[in-house]
Amino acid sequence: MKTVIEPFRIKMVEPIQFSNRSQREQRLQAAGLNLFRLKAEDVIIDLLTDSGTGAMSAEAWAALMRGDESYAGARSWYRFERAVQEIFGFPQVIPTHQGRAAERLFASVMVRSGLVVPNNTHFDTTRANIEAVGGRAVDLPCADARDLALEVPFKGDMDISALEHLIANVGADRIPVILLTVTNNSGGGQPVSMANIRAVSKLAHIHRIPFYIDACRFAENAYFIQQQEAGYDAMSVREIVQEMFNYADGCLMSAKKDAFANIGGFLCTRDEQLAEEWRRLLILTEGFPTYGGLAGRDLEAIAVGLQEVLDEDYLRYRIRSTQYVADQLHKIGIPTVRPAGGHAVYIDARRFLPHIEPLQYPGQSLAVELYLEAGIRSVEVGTVMFGRDAHTGIESPAKWDLLRLAIPRRVYTRSHMDYVIEAIAQIWQRRESICGLKIVSEPPYLRHFSARFDWIPVSG
Repeated sequence: MKTVIEPFRIKMVEPIQFSNRSQREQRLQAAGLNLFRLKAEDVIIDLLTDSGTGAMSAEAWAALMRGDESYAGARSWYRFERAVQEIFGFPQVIPTHQGRAAERLFASVMVRSGLVVPNNTHFDTTRANIEAVGGRAVDLPCADARDLALEVPFKGDMDISALEHLIANVGADRIPVILLTVTNNSGGGQPVSMANIRAVSKLAHIHRIPFYIDACRFAENAYFIQQQEAGYDAMSVREIVQEMFNYADGCLMSAKKDAFANIGGFLCTRDEQLAEEWRRLLILTEGFPTYGGLAGRDLEAIAVGLQEVLDEDYLRYRIRSTQYVADQLHKIGIPTVRPAGGHAVYIDARRFLPHIEPLQYPGQSLAVELYLEAGIRSVEVGTVMFGRDAHTGIESPAKWDLLRLAIPRRVYTRSHMDYVIEAIAQIWQRRESICGLKIVSEPPYLRHFSARFDWIPVSG
């Protein structure tokens, strides 16, 4: 069959509260034109993030009832630890309440002032946690990633030549760890090839630099490898996952993505001494090492979700669903990052709104307009998120200005996505009338979460 259907039935529904444009204008103005500051009930279709917003299965809900809430050594912890070890292959597992808590522990122990951490592309909280301890986060995306419209696979790869050059110039002793994010979220949700994982691992180990994978969307990345990389079509996704992590010294993960959980994360390593350092800090900031800030029921849900996400029927549906939205927008002529990634569709806001300068935030302007048009919440990945240097405070245009439509797992149907496509098409027809924005207040870190904006009136 050519038609790919959802590999599940819908057992429970949640009502959506509709609104008109006048109501949305009032709510957005009160929120300072920042969609993070809106009430969730005031959003019709929420594509702000795929983190913690997925629908859990009947099996995961049943697992919640098995949750052992003992402070130390709970049964739920051992089920969680066993699931992580079986899938990822690392002996040391440290639970955290979410991904950025894992990033905080990771950076606090491994990074210090003046050190450099390369990645294919750091995401916002990863970068912020590295910079908060005085490190410098360096992005080394592959050459193909520079052309957002280029239709080639594995645009999430790291530039190996650039990594070699960085190590030669900076010195291996000033690089405490090499990170690789799969899939490459800030780079348009693009997957990373096994060949690239292998090459990064080889270079890291030649120079005795630890190599870690940011594993938030590991299963989606493995499915792309199975479908697109030579030599992997006969392997199962589970086998591909195990090979991916066999090349690494450890990983960090937000379980709110590919584990279907509403909360949770973890760190893994082969280094027992490093794990003990993380556990000591974990006790100070998160909780005892057998719960790490999580309830036993959440540990149970993650253990189930990590197994479910390896279901290839689900992954086929997931990737095809995202591709459907991207392809429909592409047919209309709307500039998107090509090819479609796994968890989100990315619109090239600079090409969508060429009359708005990068320092007037075209990505944020488009996000605001999409909410006003149809009550759809999305997020800017561009100059608001990445344009200000954390050390100097100087602002400059980011590499690109994107609008990310992150699709929650097992939540929205095709008709919901058709509504999104129709709304974007209507905005496309009147794009010249959209104004840029200016920031009127902002915090020192991660400003996109809480900054307030105002319109820049069109001159003339």
